[in-house]
Amino acid sequence: MNLYRKIPQVDLLKQDELFASCAPSILSDAIRIELDALRRAITEKKIDSIDEQALKERIRKRYEAMLHPSLESVVNATGVILHTNLGRAPIDEELFEEAREIATGYCNLEYDLEKGKRGDRHEHLSRTLCGLLDCEEALVVNNNAAAVFLILNTFAKGKEAVVSRGELVEIGGSFRIPEVMNASGARLKEIGTTNKTHLHDYEAAIGEETAMLMKVHKSNYAIEGFSAEVEMAEISRLARSRGLIDYYDLGSAYLPELPWGLGSSEPSILRLMKEPPSLMSFSGDKLFGAVQAGIIVGKKALVDQLKRNQILRMFRVDKLTLALLERTALAYRRGEIERIAIMRMLFRTPEELEERAGRLAAMLAIPSEIRRSETYVGGGTLPNRRLPSVVLALEGDAQALERHFRSHRIVGRIESERFVLDLRTIAEEEFEGIAACSRAWEAQRCAN
Repeated sequence: MNLYRKIPQVDLLKQDELFASCAPSILSDAIRIELDALRRAITEKKIDSIDEQALKERIRKRYEAMLHPSLESVVNATGVILHTNLGRAPIDEELFEEAREIATGYCNLEYDLEKGKRGDRHEHLSRTLCGLLDCEEALVVNNNAAAVFLILNTFAKGKEAVVSRGELVEIGGSFRIPEVMNASGARLKEIGTTNKTHLHDYEAAIGEETAMLMKVHKSNYAIEGFSAEVEMAEISRLARSRGLIDYYDLGSAYLPELPWGLGSSEPSILRLMKEPPSLMSFSGDKLFGAVQAGIIVGKKALVDQLKRNQILRMFRVDKLTLALLERTALAYRRGEIERIAIMRMLFRTPEELEERAGRLAAMLAIPSEIRRSETYVGGGTLPNRRLPSVVLALEGDAQALERHFRSHRIVGRIESERFVLDLRTIAEEEFEGIAACSRAWEAQRCAN
């Protein structure tokens, strides 16, 4: 029997009442995908008959999946606060509501209400950031990689930028400092060794082609033991004495002093601003706790030059990003750090987390144990720096539980051969969804 001849015709499939409400173009794609899969199954001798009704149901399921948004909300039960794979910093709902009016209507994005003529979109956030960080000027682009590229392209194209070998980082997504520098037109001049770089290495590297002395935040790793690096303030003083630009790619930046000794390895941006570099950039969605953006601060004359670079137009951010960043910065300026979602998570004590764990455990249909644990900030910040946390360790097959909860968009982790839910990153309004998932697990277990 030739099974290929038994494959239903596309036109006949489209006429089936099961697809009466379907959009024709999307239905055609769903049918094509499922028929291609059917032909492969026949070729590979995986089937010896065709169930036409089952085929139609697969087509309908495929059609519905094609109309379902791919980007979905999840419960972060991993304990990693800035989980890059889960979208890094969440936004406080109240701050988002304040920005919603800007996103859903018209605004003065590039309109000067006082003068009644075209304005500058970069001015809105500049005022707030300058007041918050006590800097001369600020500029926002769409991420910190864009900030690095823009700065290098503007000030070091065709010239040398001096960087320590211990800071030639590669972070997630194969973002490599040497390759970004090359793409920007700057020439990398490596100095020092992997584990030790001294001020005299910077001094010796300066030549006629040198445009910039650059320091790079060490994301996702730390150099310990027999090591040495030069503080940014020393690099800045040297650069200025030689008429060069000093630039700190800070990567991540935080304002209030962090709990659990987390700030001992990295200074806060407010401390850095006491003797600020000529230029500095950092991510908006890391420890700053806002949306994805690259925030550049520094000398007004230099930032004005960045604004004149035609590449900036490719890197500029939209009105929603500006609105959310501005409201986050204003919350910091008012001293309302409790309105920054990641700060609330960072400052929760183990005792608070244990109390929350007890309430969640009482709601679960799966037996669990409350345990003290540790987690990380994540997102390429504070590498190897742990903070205390509390988890619920669920009874049962850890791998199967992880798959079940993940199928309900709840992402936890496996620790000591138990599937655990880390309370540091779970919001109270997510408790009921987690409880419902546990009930589904028990119902499934009983049915089997």
